[in-house]
Amino acid sequence: MIAIVVTGPESTGKSVLTKKLAEHFQGHAVEEYARHYVEIRGGSYSFEDVEKIARHQLLEFQQLKQNVAAESFVFFDTFLIITKVWFQEVFACCPVWLNKAVRKHKPDFALVCMPDLPWEDDGIRENPDSRDYLLECYIKELEYYGIPFSAVEGAGAKRLNSALRGLLTNGLTVNSPKTL
Repeated sequence: MIAIVVTGPESTGKSVLTKKLAEHFQGHAVEEYARHYVEIRGGSYSFEDVEKIARHQLLEFQQLKQNVAAESFVFFDTFLIITKVWFQEVFACCPVWLNKAVRKHKPDFALVCMPDLPWEDDGIRENPDSRDYLLECYIKELEYYGIPFSAVEGAGAKRLNSALRGLLTNGLTVNSPKTL
């Protein structure tokens, strides 16, 4: 599987972009589990809840790695990098196992959605004034782990085209195996 993580601050179009890329590449889209988990709990969560979310993300990644063809694209709407930053920002610590998991199960590439779309409150999002700061946190984590990435900008079709250019520039195309 060619694992592409769509990351970035809240309200930057990650979910929409994940689905559009999966359609474009006839691949798989993995929805954001954290959103579903927190919605069920009415917006509240604990350290233990975030750890359950991280473990679910990891298990899902591992299962797909085993069951999806090597040349197939899988687009993840967020992954362990965002969860690690979530731990650090909300709880000022992070489980040791999570750092090891990120190192062992790195995606092939990340698309980083810039906070150039308007903020939309949905009752779950928490950081309308921290998007630039969180963007820097995600980029620092990607650089720390050596995960190649490309910025995604613009709205609508421009955002999708920005993502496609980032993938193409980095050797990721539909009919060729990954070259990273």
